[in-house]
Amino acid sequence: MPELAEYATHSRYSDPGPHAPLLAAVATDPGSLHAAACSVVIHYRGAADQLVPGQDADIDLRWLSALLDESQRRSAGPLTNAREPAQQLAGCCRDHTLVAVAVLREHGIPARSRVGFSGYFRPGFHHDHVVGEYWDGSRWVRFDPELDMAENWFGFDSHDMATGLGAPFETAAEVWLAHRRDGLDVSSYGVDPSLPFLCGPEFVRGYVVTELAHRERDELLLWDVWGDTLPETPTPADELDRLADEVAELLVAADAGSASAEDALTERYATDPRLRPGASVVTLSPTGRVGDADLVAKVNRWRS
Repeated sequence: MPELAEYATHSRYSDPGPHAPLLAAVATDPGSLHAAACSVVIHYRGAADQLVPGQDADIDLRWLSALLDESQRRSAGPLTNAREPAQQLAGCCRDHTLVAVAVLREHGIPARSRVGFSGYFRPGFHHDHVVGEYWDGSRWVRFDPELDMAENWFGFDSHDMATGLGAPFETAAEVWLAHRRDGLDVSSYGVDPSLPFLCGPEFVRGYVVTELAHRERDELLLWDVWGDTLPETPTPADELDRLADEVAELLVAADAGSASAEDALTERYATDPRLRPGASVVTLSPTGRVGDADLVAKVNRWRS
């Protein structure tokens, strides 16, 4: 795993480029993080009826510097300024969290994003979700920058969330292991009940790899795929299951404080091409476009 000092510096995704002063101007208290994240980003699905034509293309803006370029073009000023929906960026939880994590890193606070599933947006369903964590000097504190604690709609502290299986947010690794070991029915884990092909075991399995990437400071889009997460992978399903088992066990052990598990994850991620993206990934955008993202040149080349 990256050292704490690395989590306190920007990744290639959270790097704000010329917009560092905008991040530095945001305070690090939960309310300010929420205000910045939700002033810059509006959810492309939850607020779909408020978007203007073409605004959904924002969701493929992978790099924070590009997000802030476009955000400031539409409405210049502090990130916490109130913005009209058309002035915001259509994005998702990954983008809300990237903004919040970037603010924390700009202030030298170790922070990272976590990938998994939330059970608090719709009763009986667990939506794929990304939340943040920051190091408070003694432990990782988990928070959801999308939620406004002042409104307290959800009945738990969204700025210091409980962890573990059964918590409001469960990591992909926790859900996968519960499915494999204990037979947890994961048909209610995915993007949305209306999209059953984006729910279930294969979907959760892919998110184990995405969780690892984010933990390693590769905060890719949720619809980026690479290695054995590609739809056309020739790897047999049982082999993919075993790989996810191994990675999930290490992720859960690392969360529990195992230094050896953290070392093993770092080694696996650095050396296993099935887990780590190379110079490019395939983007299966919710807009319906399919493209090849060059992670070096920072260019999307759309096939359709």
